Amino acid sequence: MTTKQNIIGIIGLGYVGLPLAAALSKKHRCIGFDISMDRIKDLNNCIDKTGEMTSSEIKNLTGLTFTGNENDLKICNFFIVTVPTPINKHKVPDFGPLESASELIGRVIKKDNIVVYESTVYPGATEEKCIPIIEKHSGLVAVDEFLYGYSPERINPGDKSNSVENIVKVTSGCNDIAAKIIDDVYASIITAGTYKASSVRVAEAAKVIENAQRDVNIAFMNQISMIFGKLDINTNDVIEAASTKWNFLKFSPGLVGGHCIGVDPYYLIAKSEEVGCDAKMLKVARDINEGMPQYILEKIKSHTKNNKTNLSVLILGATFKENCPDLRNSKVKELYDLLFKSNYQTRVIDSVADKSEMSEIYKGSFKDDINKYDVIILSVPHDSFFKNSELIYLSRLKKGGIIFDVKSKIDNVQNDAILLQL
Repeated sequence: MTTKQNIIGIIGLGYVGLPLAAALSKKHRCIGFDISMDRIKDLNNCIDKTGEMTSSEIKNLTGLTFTGNENDLKICNFFIVTVPTPINKHKVPDFGPLESASELIGRVIKKDNIVVYESTVYPGATEEKCIPIIEKHSGLVAVDEFLYGYSPERINPGDKSNSVENIVKVTSGCNDIAAKIIDDVYASIITAGTYKASSVRVAEAAKVIENAQRDVNIAFMNQISMIFGKLDINTNDVIEAASTKWNFLKFSPGLVGGHCIGVDPYYLIAKSEEVGCDAKMLKVARDINEGMPQYILEKIKSHTKNNKTNLSVLILGATFKENCPDLRNSKVKELYDLLFKSNYQTRVIDSVADKSEMSEIYKGSFKDDINKYDVIILSVPHDSFFKNSELIYLSRLKKGGIIFDVKSKIDNVQNDAILLQL
C-alpha cells in the first residue's frame, strides 16, 4: 500500500487540532474539520478563542481550509483525529466524541487511506472501539484495505515555547508499512524528531501514563502540603531545599483540573478494572487531587475568626491553568460552589478565560473597592494579575484579611494580611 500526495483531514480543531493542522499545512494540503459551526466561522474570520494562534498566524495558513461540511473531507487520503476524550459525571470514560469521529471517517474514507488517532485513551481503545466503527460504516477491512495508527498529542495549552514542532512525537502503526508512512508524515514537520513505538497499544499506553504519572506526583505534593500544614512548615521552602538534590522531582501542590491530567487517569483506571487489576495508587492520587478545593475551604475557615461566615471572597482565576482560556474541568468552579454553599459572598475575576463560558460563576455583584474583601484566593496566577511582580488586587483586601496563594507565587503581603499557601 502506498500513498500519493497527502491531503490531510484533521477532525477536531480545538487546542490540539488547530496547532497541528497549522503545522502540517506548511508541508501538506490540509482540511480542518469541526462539528462546531461557530468554531469554523471564527477560524474563517481568523479568530481563535483558545488563544493558541493569533489572527495574523491564521491568516497566513494558505495550505489549510476550515470546514464543517464532512463532504469536504472526501478528497483526503490521510485522516487525523484530535477530538476530546472526556469523562462523565461518574468519572467513567466517555467515548462519544471519539465514536462520532470514527463514524464520520467511516463515511468519507476510501480504499488505501490512512487514519491516525491522537486523542488520549487507554491501551487497546483504538483497535477495540474506533477501528471497528470505521469498518462498519465504510465497508472496508482494516489493514487489508486501509491502514491506521496512533500518535498521542503532546500539546501544552498556553505554552508558547513548547510548540507542536519542537516536542518529540511518538508514532505507531498497525503494521510496518503504516508505521513508516505515519512516521514520515509527522517527521516532515517535527523538528524535535519522532519516536516510532513498537505498536499502537504501546503508543496509547505511553501517552496515558505521562499524565497519570504527573497526577500521582502532584497528589504526593498535595498530601505533604497537608502534613506540613499541620506541622507549621512552609511546603514551598521544603521543596526548594529538597530540589538541591539532582534526582529530586520538583513538583508543586495545587489544583489539578483541565482535560488531561484530571481526566486521563480515569481511562487507565477503567481499563485496569476491566482486566481485573485494582489501580490503587491512581485512585488514591485522584481522590487527593479531587479533594483539594475542600481542603482549601477548610484551611480558610480555620484562619477565620470565630469561624465566621458571610464573608466576602474574591477568587482570582477561573481557568484550569495560568495564561490559558480553557475552563474545562477547572477545580476553581468546585471551589466557588463550596464557598457559595458555605455562605461566603464570592466573586470570580479572570482576565484570560473565555467569557462566553464563564457566566455561571459570575454570581457576585461586588465593586472592586479598596479594602472590600475578607479573603482573596489567587487560584490561577495569570501574568495579567501582576504588575512588576506585585499582585495588583492586593489593595482590595481588608486589613488583617486572608490571601490564599494556591501556587505560592507571592513572597510577602502587607497590611497585616494572613498569607496562606498549599
